[in-house]
Amino acid sequence: MPEGPELHLASRFVNEACRGLVFGGCVEKSPVSRNPEVPFESSAYCISSSARGKELRLTLSPLPGAEPPRGPLALVFRFGMSGSFQLAPRDALPAHAHLRFYTAPPGPPLALCFVDTRRFGHWDLGGEWQPGRGPCVLLEYEQFRENVLRNLADKVFDQPICEALLDQRFFNGIGNYLRAEILYRLRIPPFEKARKVLEALQQHRLSPELTLSQKIRAKLQNPDLLELCHSVPKEVVQLGGKGYGPESGEEDFAAFRAWLQCYGMPGMSSLRDRRGRTIWFQGDPGPLAPKVPTPPLGVTPERESA
Repeated sequence: MPEGPELHLASRFVNEACRGLVFGGCVEKSPVSRNPEVPFESSAYCISSSARGKELRLTLSPLPGAEPPRGPLALVFRFGMSGSFQLAPRDALPAHAHLRFYTAPPGPPLALCFVDTRRFGHWDLGGEWQPGRGPCVLLEYEQFRENVLRNLADKVFDQPICEALLDQRFFNGIGNYLRAEILYRLRIPPFEKARKVLEALQQHRLSPELTLSQKIRAKLQNPDLLELCHSVPKEVVQLGGKGYGPESGEEDFAAFRAWLQCYGMPGMSSLRDRRGRTIWFQGDPGPLAPKVPTPPLGVTPERESA
């Protein structure tokens, strides 16, 4: 399932694919989609994108002189389990293209498509990020860190750390494979109480006598959990490509598999949390672990997230 890095890669793909293209006409929704119609029509408009956590904003901006006169329209997408964007020839649309934006003549007849095989993805009109989601772990690190440490009294931190990491009020962008990789690198038992793990970070301060370069080196050598919530997703983004499911192409998926250290890897243990999502780990699961373990497996990773 797409997590924060995949939304950012999708946004990058849209901006690169649509650069220089002029779109026109109405936005077309598939008849089977339960998402809202998009009441937008323009003879000439451009498309741009941005991402925040597990959401992507698409902005449709009419060009000067376009008819009918109107302002921009923004849509916010959440990808569900299988959402993605593809640019395809107009006469060869991909299956499950549930929202389509067509280019205007005289350019090549293309369509930017929101493709969603399982139809759990959603879009909202208006361009507002979903209320209640916390700061983005990738783009708003300082706000993200402050939001977590300021709210440790919240009951979500009574849960195991592996479950708290999926709460998008505090960890906007973290999903199933990311939580496994982050906890594995720090050797934190996934079913340790979240508050116990995070309270120590409130007291952690680098010596003021250190120079800036020494502080940076210390953070790189000994990152804490919240720092890894920022840096590990950045590593995935830096791998490039459009995504990391097999449908993204063998090269992209091979790069992602080579990057994984824990999630779905042979020799790792796994348990299902209270939400039914599998957490991969090594060693002691922690004091809040469920009673019945799932034996170690070596499987092709499946994306899961909150």
